[in-house]
Amino acid sequence: MLERYAFEPMKSLWTLESQYKRWLEVELAVVRAYEQLGRFPKGTFEKIKKRVYFDIKEILNVEKEVHHDVIAFIKVVTSRMGNEARFFHYGLTSSDVVDTANILALVKAIDYIIIEIQSLCEILYEKSEKYKHLPTIGRTHGVHAEPTSFGLKFLSWYDEMNRNLERLKIVREEISIGKLSGAVGNYANIDPEVEELALSFLSLKPARITTQVLPRDYHANLIQTFALISSAIERIAIEIRHLQKTEVLEVQEPFKEKQRGSSAMPHKKNPILSERLTGLSRIIRNYVNVALENIILWHERDISHSSAERFMFPDVTVTLHYMLKTLKEIVNNLVVFEENIKKNIEITKGLIFSQRVLNVLIEKGMTREEAYKKIQSIALNCWNNNLSFKEEIAKYFKNLITPEELKEIFDYSYYLRNIDKIYERIKKINR
Repeated sequence: MLERYAFEPMKSLWTLESQYKRWLEVELAVVRAYEQLGRFPKGTFEKIKKRVYFDIKEILNVEKEVHHDVIAFIKVVTSRMGNEARFFHYGLTSSDVVDTANILALVKAIDYIIIEIQSLCEILYEKSEKYKHLPTIGRTHGVHAEPTSFGLKFLSWYDEMNRNLERLKIVREEISIGKLSGAVGNYANIDPEVEELALSFLSLKPARITTQVLPRDYHANLIQTFALISSAIERIAIEIRHLQKTEVLEVQEPFKEKQRGSSAMPHKKNPILSERLTGLSRIIRNYVNVALENIILWHERDISHSSAERFMFPDVTVTLHYMLKTLKEIVNNLVVFEENIKKNIEITKGLIFSQRVLNVLIEKGMTREEAYKKIQSIALNCWNNNLSFKEEIAKYFKNLITPEELKEIFDYSYYLRNIDKIYERIKKINR
């Protein structure tokens, strides 16, 4: 976790103190369950809870001696419990505590991310409505294709983020599981009834089957969902980066009053936030392979996954949280240059209406092949000689296309005539 790209409350979720507190929460839930089921003497839970000794420095010092973080934690936490210490960690193995506590952190992280996605979706939809009827040039392969709605860019992003939101809600439900099944997952030293009750105190449910650890496909599915979200963020960032290029300049990231774009060139306004999001997205996607590798453990488990997860869980959640908050700032304060959008749509001098001309000629009886060849020849001549496509079409087909038809063919509103239907379809699904 890099401090530079960490926002609260996600940042504090992954501190060592928070980790130990989650471990304690799991341990106490088990004690409470044992007592409630009549396995421990009445009052055990309250006595243990009152006598917990929590000192991070001391835990770390003990760990240097025993070379085991959970044992060090137990030794320090129970050091002032007296006789009740024998009931702490009863029937458990380290992974019972660590895995279940990690799930608590991941569920909380998911909730933080859900809040940010919901907020981002609201902003994206507002922008889509604002620019719904603004014609812009649609680009395929980076080349001018046909006019479309500028608002559709935002609506497409909105819908993708809503799909990711639904995926995340599903994976949240799936991963809200814990594991208190003992050393190899066979409940030899702890009863499933204790597990179920203890996990209910933590708002979790038992995994159907485990080894010493929770199956790592649960975690991998979550990381892959996070990767999809990061890719959606990067798709928006890439579009903004292209549209901010000097020769395009249809949008611009917010640029603060005292901000500077370059140490050498005072005139620069660079899309640094979008570029940052692009780079961070690569990091999140590369953790997918780590998560998939962690599924494959020896027998009832080894700990090759453990060291990787100490990096992966904080890095992915903190980074994605940062990315979503940063993207909200970009989109909410995005500068849109409508005059440049209008100027850019006219760069080809009408070539973008070529399919409209093609369809009209076909409707008038030409074969598709004949019409395509003629239009392509005219279009290439216009491109090479900087001519008006509309004027050349008018001259070449003056006996076939009337002036009224020509005006209708070269009307931008034609390309927006079904936009409302697209919006209605999205509203029906997402709102």
